[in-house]
Amino acid sequence: MGEFRSGYVSLTGRPNVGKSTLLNTILGEKIAIVSPKPQTTRNRIMGVKTLPDAQIIFLDTPGIHKPKHRLGEIMVGEAKESVKAVDIILFLVEPEAPGAGDRFILEMLKGLDKTVFLVINKLDTVKKPRVLPVIEAYGKLFPFREIVPLSAETGDGVDLLLETVVHYLPEGPKYYPDDVFTDRVERFMAGEIIREKIMLDTGDEIPYSVATEILSWKEREDGVLLVQANIYVEREGQKGIIIGKGGERLKKIGTAARLEMEGLLGNKVFLELWVKVKKDWRGDERFLKELGFQ
Repeated sequence: MGEFRSGYVSLTGRPNVGKSTLLNTILGEKIAIVSPKPQTTRNRIMGVKTLPDAQIIFLDTPGIHKPKHRLGEIMVGEAKESVKAVDIILFLVEPEAPGAGDRFILEMLKGLDKTVFLVINKLDTVKKPRVLPVIEAYGKLFPFREIVPLSAETGDGVDLLLETVVHYLPEGPKYYPDDVFTDRVERFMAGEIIREKIMLDTGDEIPYSVATEILSWKEREDGVLLVQANIYVEREGQKGIIIGKGGERLKKIGTAARLEMEGLLGNKVFLELWVKVKKDWRGDERFLKELGFQ
């Protein structure tokens, strides 16, 4: 029997380059919320991929950006810390010339003695000849150990990425049982599902000023799981947008979230949602700690 390899791999890059989509595709499970808006991921989320000869522990991190408030500072801090303790860094980019944000991250990575791959995502959105100048441009900026073009959306190239990652991993133990695919508890994932449905349904009307808090998680006598949650926004107008006319939008958001929770948990769910205004909560250190941001 050959040696078993294991290690930690960070998914790093600007907001909205597809880190969460790639992690979900690799795992075959949805553990990170996905929306067309940048900065969707706020916490470091761990995903475990167990293969016959290896176990890869992925860290999906918030996109690195210039923070405008305390929450942004915490998110960027999470992303920067995650790259320090991993074996391999997957630097995700889109199939276009390096921008200022990409160059900033590469400068940060230059100060680390790490194995870094360039992963060019969204291959399904361009013709393949357009990728060659992108590879050339990035190759001049950083000595990548490997360059892997792929599409997280279609899965094209993902198996090759996994094979390449395993090749570079050190020999090591199996850290988690075969059936574990994330460290995130169900309550956290339920809160993220609610937040995703809000972001998808409100378009650009609600930017990033939404937070969720699971208040209650109880199984009733009839076996139905009662989940109660607060939705926090920063302004009264945002509250009205989420609730919608006659409460219709909140009902739609709740139904979509409930159905996904039931699929995740394999259990009937009764979901109750309340929308509350917490002025400028993203800059409130104490409130952020209450929500679990350190």
